[in-house]
Amino acid sequence: MSTTRPPLPRPPREDLLIAAAGLVGGLAMWALGLFNNPRPPLGGGWVLLPLAVMALAEALRRTAPSAALALGAVALAGDLVTRSLLATIVMFSDVVYAAVLYGGPRLSRAVPPASAALTAAVTVGTLTAVRDPQALLVGFVCGLITVGPAWTGVIVRDHRNAAAAERLRAEQTALLAEMDRVQAVTAERSRVARELHDVVAGHLSAIAIHATAAQSLDDRAATGDALAVIRENSVQGLAEMRRLIGLLRTAGGDEEVSAAPTLDGLDALLAHARRHGAAGGLSFALRDERSGGPLPAPVELAAYRIAQESLTNALKHASPGEVTVVLTSPGGDGEGDGGGGGEGSLTITVTSPCDRRPGPRAPGSGAGLVGMRERAELLGGAFVAGPVEAAGGTRWEVRAVLPLGESARNAADGGSGGSGGSGGDGTRRRGGA
Repeated sequence: MSTTRPPLPRPPREDLLIAAAGLVGGLAMWALGLFNNPRPPLGGGWVLLPLAVMALAEALRRTAPSAALALGAVALAGDLVTRSLLATIVMFSDVVYAAVLYGGPRLSRAVPPASAALTAAVTVGTLTAVRDPQALLVGFVCGLITVGPAWTGVIVRDHRNAAAAERLRAEQTALLAEMDRVQAVTAERSRVARELHDVVAGHLSAIAIHATAAQSLDDRAATGDALAVIRENSVQGLAEMRRLIGLLRTAGGDEEVSAAPTLDGLDALLAHARRHGAAGGLSFALRDERSGGPLPAPVELAAYRIAQESLTNALKHASPGEVTVVLTSPGGDGEGDGGGGGEGSLTITVTSPCDRRPGPRAPGSGAGLVGMRERAELLGGAFVAGPVEAAGGTRWEVRAVLPLGESARNAADGGSGGSGGSGGDGTRRRGGA
């Protein structure tokens, strides 16, 4: 099967203008009788033929550098056996320059040493033939029209390649900077989303539960109590929203650290849950089995938020019974399965009664489980949630293992927006705010 070669591209306008200018200049020199060789082997108008061929080579200097160089060499040889025009020689030097600058890698590497070898051969040959030191001028002129343009093309080509490499490097740097910016924005948005969910979802869940109770009860006193709880949670949720908005508007990080909750606030968190869960037959207990010194701030914040979200889910989904929160660390009784519990980690376990009811008392989107998993994974820890079989029946268990020490601080400082999806890696979703 024969293949047809694609046609040569049209020469650029600049090359056509250069060829036309060289041709016009050569014709002017011919008309004025300005020749380089007074006694040529071929006289008359033969000098115009090399001039025309060299003009054609000039027109092809960029579109076909190899062909242009071959035509230029033939035209130069023809010019030397005629009266020789300076315009033809000057155009040949430009063809050599263009062959190095616009030709392929092999051509650009071959032309400079070939021009140097040609210059040396012409110089030695002329000295041998005439045996006159003035023959060195012939070698000088040959080098001027071959070696000089060739190495000039090498220098310009190297500069262009360096400039292209720098532009590419600048584009890659800009792309990496944009990727870093997008990742930073995504991480910050994920962090803000987790904080908004964990802080506000509990109040909104309580509002939804008590609003449902107020609609279904005919008792005026019970309805009043439910409305009072709704108003309390509305005020608290609004205050939390204003606090978070204030933190987002401030640039300093100290304010945020000072405002972040710690595990010392778990008692108040459980007391709040008891007030809202008593009507549904829920009781709450805290077992703090930790030992050792203070915990890193990122670990305390993550543990508090995981406990807060677990209690919120218990208020929404759990059947009547006891909800327990257990904290263990090195030296405690718990080992923290599911991903590296024990030495160097804090394990928080929240269990609640689970009766596998078809629907929750308040709607949920599942974002709570995603947020808890993200908090654990940002610290290099592990998270699992799902029903487990216990002595008293099926219970819903949330367990997070959070590493302690410098690795947790580094993970919290350098972690990107949550990578954990829901429902995978042993996490079974039961719902969430």
